[in-house]
This record gives sequence, C-alpha cells and structure tokens, in this order.
Amino acid sequence: MKKIQMVDLKSQYQKIKQTVDTSIEEVLNSSAYINGPYVKEFQADLEKYLDVKHVIPCANGTDALQIAMMGLGLEQGDEVITADFTFAATVEVIALLKLTPVLIDVEPDTFNIDIDALKKAITPKTKAIVPVHLFGQVANMDAVMEIAKEHNLFVIEDNAQAIGANYTFKNGTKKKAGTIGNVGTTSFFPSKNLGCYGDGGAIFTNDDELAHTIRGIVNHGMYTRYYHDVVGVNSRLDSIQAAVLKTKLPLLDGYCDSRRQAAMYYNNAFKNNPNIITPTTKSNADENCGEVCNSCDCHVFHQYTLQIKNGKRDALHKHLLDNNIPNAIYYPVPLHKQKAYTDDRYNEDDFKVTNRLIDEVISLPMHTELDKEQLKFITKTVLDFI
Repeated sequence: MKKIQMVDLKSQYQKIKQTVDTSIEEVLNSSAYINGPYVKEFQADLEKYLDVKHVIPCANGTDALQIAMMGLGLEQGDEVITADFTFAATVEVIALLKLTPVLIDVEPDTFNIDIDALKKAITPKTKAIVPVHLFGQVANMDAVMEIAKEHNLFVIEDNAQAIGANYTFKNGTKKKAGTIGNVGTTSFFPSKNLGCYGDGGAIFTNDDELAHTIRGIVNHGMYTRYYHDVVGVNSRLDSIQAAVLKTKLPLLDGYCDSRRQAAMYYNNAFKNNPNIITPTTKSNADENCGEVCNSCDCHVFHQYTLQIKNGKRDALHKHLLDNNIPNAIYYPVPLHKQKAYTDDRYNEDDFKVTNRLIDEVISLPMHTELDKEQLKFITKTVLDFI
C-alpha cells in the first residue's frame, strides 16, 4: 500500500507535471514575475468559473480578508461577528484593523455559524458578519443574508476552505460559495482544494466601486504608479503561482468530486457506529442532503471531520499515528479561549457546541489521490479501535 498522506500534493503534481512545468517555464522565460499575463488570465478564468464580475488576486487568504474589510471602510471599534470554531486568521484580521471581534457559537452538525447566536449578537455597533464555510460546507447563507439586509450589515464570506462549492437558495437558484455576500475571500495555500505551490489568495465581488477600491489597496493604494489615492498594502499574487492556478482551475470540479468519493467511502464505513458522527451535508438551511453523493455540491470536503462520542478522541488520534495514519484536530482550542482573543464579555454558556467539538472532532486524510486500499485501511483502523 502506498504511504498514506494527510494531503498528497506530490502525487497530484505528478499527474499534471508536464503542463505545470511548461507554464512555470514560460513565466521564467518571460521574466514577468509580478502582474504578468498569467495573473490576468487566471483572474479572468476564475471570474468566469465563479460567475462573478470581479476577482482581485492577492498574496494570501489572510490578506484577502484584511483587504476586504479595508475596502468596506470599517472603522475602529466597529463590531464584526464571526464563528468561534475556525482558524485564527478570520479573527486575526479583525483585531489587526482595530475592529471589535464578536465570536459566536456554531451549529453542531455543519460547524458553521449558528443563526440564533448571530441574531442575539447584533448590537448598534455591529457592521459586518463573516460566515466561515468551514471544512468545505457552505454556511446558511439564506439566513445570513436576510439578517444582514434587516440590519444593514456587510457580509464578508470566508471561503478559504470551500472554493468550488455551490449554495442552493430556498428559491432554487444557485451561487458559488464566496460570491453571495458583499465580498468573498479565499486562500490558495497548497493544501486547499485549489492550491498553488506557495502562498496566494483572492477577493471576489460584484460591486464595481468596491472592486475599484480593493484593486488600489492591494497595490500600495495606487491606480497610477507613484500616486497613492488610498491607504494600501503590498499584496499581489505572483505570476508563477498564477500559472499553477490557471493549470489547476479546470481540474477543480474533478478534484472536488474525488474528495466526495472519499467522503462517501468514509461515511458508508462509519454510518452504523453510534460512537461516530459523520459530516452533514446541507444544500440549504432546510434541506439535509442525507448521504454524501456526487450530486451533493454544497460540500467540497476540504477536510473530512468526524465527531467521536465515546470520549476516546485523543486516544484514537494517537492510535492512528501509531498505525502511520496521519490525522489532525481542527481545532484544539476555540478562539474565545486563545490568549490573543480572550474577552471578559464572553460567557462559556454561549459556546456549548464549540466547547464540545474541541474534545470530539478529528479529521482523517482527505485529498484527491486517496485510493480504495488506503481508505479501507484507514476505516478499518478507526473501527477496530472504536
């Protein structure tokens, strides 16, 4: 059996090596390393794929979130609501901009922002909501957008883990994750479903004025060289990374299908065990898709995350490592308990789901190159222990 990887980027690269190498060589021969043709071509390709008017590439996913907030003109002290159960980058940029992060609990099945908690968290100082499409599952955007409209709030989608996913609204229409709110952001970190071979990110919007502002911000606040019209940063996607992403973008839907196939195998293996809760898929707030299937496009399985209910999660984590099966705990500490983001306003009773999840979740290997032999070994090892 081939060695099991948490993410097998090497095998994925080998399948597209010739095309990727040729693209990178073209960049090297052109010496157009910054804002070269590949950047513009990838931008146009991604706009078409997402069916969004504007894609603004940038240096990484964290920058994308920060720049989106800068572009919206949020001011010091404005409150921004986001999920407690997510990676720190989401709250990091809020704090960096001297905004006030407001962390709330998540749903027990999707791990995404809890709508009731969201409603309770809104105050006169609230200016924006940041739903995180965690692990590849789109948040309840029907409800988020309704609440945002009612309270005149911005919606900034953290789509770092869900590029390629679709959201089906209650009226039957669909949109790509990241294109629903005022602005969406993503990361092209190598392990993402659409990953480059370094750092990279992008911002999406259908708002012409906002897109214009953001284009200045990413380039030192310049629209004309050496004329700085807005306060900006230096955050650009380099041409080599754009060349890699342009090569991989046409393969993204296939990559997501491969992840769903692996998720289907996992789910079928674990579904009858009372001590294991498998991931939930919801096409919208009211429609639980049930079994994971190829037509279930609301979840792209950036991670495959189980809940272990018998108190043996940590022991399982060690057992898998002892059997050379990589795995991870995303996330071991909620944001409201991190030293950098503790706040006397928070009440532990408001984080019941998150506080339970940190003791139960475990993520298994998930990538495009998993084969049946590996999946069989992983699931058998889990079940034998549980």
